[in-house]
Amino acid sequence: MQCDICGKKQATVHLTEIIDDQMTELHLCDDCAREKGAQMEKHFDLSDLLGGLADAGHAGQVDTPAEDKAKCPNCGMSYQDFKAAGQFGCGECYKTFKKNLLPLLKRIHGSTQYFGKMPAVSTGVRNKAQTARAKVVSVAQQLQELKTKLQTAIQQEEFEEAARLRDKIRELEK
Repeated sequence: MQCDICGKKQATVHLTEIIDDQMTELHLCDDCAREKGAQMEKHFDLSDLLGGLADAGHAGQVDTPAEDKAKCPNCGMSYQDFKAAGQFGCGECYKTFKKNLLPLLKRIHGSTQYFGKMPAVSTGVRNKAQTARAKVVSVAQQLQELKTKLQTAIQQEEFEEAARLRDKIRELEK
């Protein structure tokens, strides 16, 4: 199959674009695909995505006047400025706008806590450091799951189960 743009080289990249519910398939050679990728980068920026997600998080909600007027004490950026730019002005912004960021992080990552990454070891053989890290990450994940189950048990008024889960949590925390 020939490249749809230059018509000279063999198409090695197959791109499907959906714009306004219209699907278009493009078959591109490496050179034309690189050029198309550069054009897409100009139209789509990560800061645009973050700003859009920040707006989506408040859909249907109205910011309180205090949230709307809050500014970072270090750089003077407001949360509205962040939503427009998609990036903060300084490190202090993360502390200043923590209340607004937690729902955004939960939507992006599925959680507001970071447990670290476990390196994949294909051979199944780990050194001592990898084994120790795996245990720490595993315990942290177990604790998080148990705490979630504990909250559910409390809400459902299953107090015996909640007591059992509480004891397991205490044991793991030791």
